[in-house]
Amino acid sequence: MLKVGDPAPPFRLKGDDGRDVSLQDFRGKHVALYFYPKASTPGCTIEAIEFRDVKADLDKLNAIVLGCSADTVESQAKFKAKQKLNFPLLSDPEFQAIEAYGARRMKSFLGKSYLGIVRSTVLIAPDGKVEKVWETAKSKGHAAEVVEALKALQ
Repeated sequence: MLKVGDPAPPFRLKGDDGRDVSLQDFRGKHVALYFYPKASTPGCTIEAIEFRDVKADLDKLNAIVLGCSADTVESQAKFKAKQKLNFPLLSDPEFQAIEAYGARRMKSFLGKSYLGIVRSTVLIAPDGKVEKVWETAKSKGHAAEVVEALKALQ
């Protein structure tokens, strides 16, 4: 897992609109890069809506949010449209960024272990270094935690 002060791993992924999105595109801003297991599932929907609803706060803090999962560009686009999300969703079916950021780990469900995407967030400074890491995050209330962490860093 990444640690505070580490350089954030670069990435170039397709966004929900089919365009390439790179970490470099956001140099000079704080980036809250959050990883979630699957678009349009209950927990992921709660988290995404909460990030949508704090966008004005993030704007004031010179920050943007990027959601990332292994879902297809089409799935991300449908999820974004249905929930009226106001930030990019990134498609990472090859797990490039997901693995580079340590979000793909062993999980267990009903006594079975499997490799899956862990709900987690990395806050990246304007200079591209890791500012804060949530190795696991709850879907409810996490967006507010990110806003509070950004306020504390200002």
